[in-house]
Amino acid sequence: MSADMQVPPATPLLSGRLVGWTGAAVLFATTAALFTVAMTWEMGLYGATSRFQADAALFVQLAAATFVSEDLACIGAGVLVAHGRTSYALAASACFAGIFLGDLALFAAGRLFGRRLLRFPLVRRFVSERDVERSSAWLETRGAGVILASRFLPGTRLPTYVAAGILGTSAWRFTGAFALASAVWTPILVALAAWFGAEALSSALAAATGTTVAVLSAGLCALVGVRAVMSLARPTSRRLVAARFRRLVRWEFWPPWMFYPPVAAYIVWLAVRFRGVTVFTAANPAIPDGGFVGESKFGILSNLSAAPDCVARTAIIQGSLSDDDRIETARSFVASHGLSFPVVVKPDVGQRGEGVEIVRSDAQLAATILARSGDTVLQAYAPGHEFGIFWVRRPGESRGWIASITEKRFPTATGDGRSTLGELIDADDRAVLMRTAYASALGDRIASVPSDGEVVPLVEVGSHCRGALFLDGSWVWTEALERAFDRVASGFDGFHFGRYDVRVESIEAFRQGFGFTIVELNGVTAEAAHIYEPRTRLVDAYRTVFGQWRTAFEVGAANRARGARPTSAMALARSAFGFLVPGFRRRLRTKRFDIRRLECSE
Repeated sequence: MSADMQVPPATPLLSGRLVGWTGAAVLFATTAALFTVAMTWEMGLYGATSRFQADAALFVQLAAATFVSEDLACIGAGVLVAHGRTSYALAASACFAGIFLGDLALFAAGRLFGRRLLRFPLVRRFVSERDVERSSAWLETRGAGVILASRFLPGTRLPTYVAAGILGTSAWRFTGAFALASAVWTPILVALAAWFGAEALSSALAAATGTTVAVLSAGLCALVGVRAVMSLARPTSRRLVAARFRRLVRWEFWPPWMFYPPVAAYIVWLAVRFRGVTVFTAANPAIPDGGFVGESKFGILSNLSAAPDCVARTAIIQGSLSDDDRIETARSFVASHGLSFPVVVKPDVGQRGEGVEIVRSDAQLAATILARSGDTVLQAYAPGHEFGIFWVRRPGESRGWIASITEKRFPTATGDGRSTLGELIDADDRAVLMRTAYASALGDRIASVPSDGEVVPLVEVGSHCRGALFLDGSWVWTEALERAFDRVASGFDGFHFGRYDVRVESIEAFRQGFGFTIVELNGVTAEAAHIYEPRTRLVDAYRTVFGQWRTAFEVGAANRARGARPTSAMALARSAFGFLVPGFRRRLRTKRFDIRRLECSE
């Protein structure tokens, strides 16, 4: 997608939330309008009038339907053409008239009421003065081309046309743009809908049902088909569709529900073999549920007392405190330790990097703290490379070992002075597969144009699902490194199985067993994440994960034999439910955890 065709910053004028809430109502209303037209024909009412009156009535109804949903009205008109109920000329002209008048109405609403509407608090939730100023600059530089582009970019028309009115742009200039855009768009959409509608109506469905059902069914088929055609007509859309397909054939991008069913089946077999569904929770008796879900990140780090110099300085901010006290606690922590920004803010419970945010100013820190309702962890930012160290020590053994090392890399984009960040991401074979994650992290910056040679980080959080690249990091293993992590774990009595996430400034120092900072320690459900190396075969990934769970059950069974009690199935279910339902989670954590307001010293 070229820079001139990017979605304008005007889109925040009407939030996606507003569109989302009204989407269902729009679809229902449009379907009802098309249903009325079809029923009118089926009851034969048009036969009692002259041809001119029938055509006039149809013209008005189709034009009115565009006020509810332009695209669905055009698709419905095309289906009626395919069914022989009207001519293509009448259908296209009626839709053009309705769309053109609707565009002018949106422009007029913005011109007459826009600025006054911005004074109301409810409207300001969706439209701010800052949004209007940004949109004004965009429209002033791109002019009528914005209108032409928005007509072919679904979801941008309404905010763009209202913005044009609010910003006081030339009515004559944009009227011509409205007319040209509608004259190009409408005939194409009606023709495509007529073609798809003819295909659908020739099916057995149309032959076996009444006209009304056939028209509505064909309309649905046409909607899907036309949307697919219009989407694939844009190069960016074609690349994104291709990226979705490539995600399906590359297992490292599979969602959990695709990857884990075989793992779940293997866990059931292990439960039978070791005579206990929850035996694995005894792998780490010192961590609630062994670290299955919902454990306190701060509570775990506080137990690494044997190596305080290796743990990032960390504090807990209780969610039960008042807003002022939470902000004051955060600021006191930063000041008392002489920290400079950035700092890391994350939920005290979480999975797969969820909720982790790097904060770069005091104002952002206060806003981030206030936006969170539960207990929050505040942590000194550790720069450098990131690794995941999967560590295991069987009960009764004097030493543990490193079972897996994952190198985590943070992708970047290098500017050429012409392309937006979005275009740079789309042009990269791997980055485009994670475009959604990068777009979420970058926000409005995705439409910016980096200067030639400028390197822009796409993600700064070491989570695969948020866009980090995971590689096999076994090349950094040394005997000294293994001894270092054995020393760290030795002071955490009751911890046998899990993954350290560490930051490292010097690889050489890290291989010698020092110079690393532990930012997180995960329990029994932590993964040996090196499996997400792009070259790893699916069968090898399953072999590793199966081996990991087998070890968890073996360690849990050994601890059970030494007196540790696995979590009951009911309690484990409550923990899982508590993680999914935040309100229940807070009550559960208050009952099960004794989280002290401690800090891990440097």
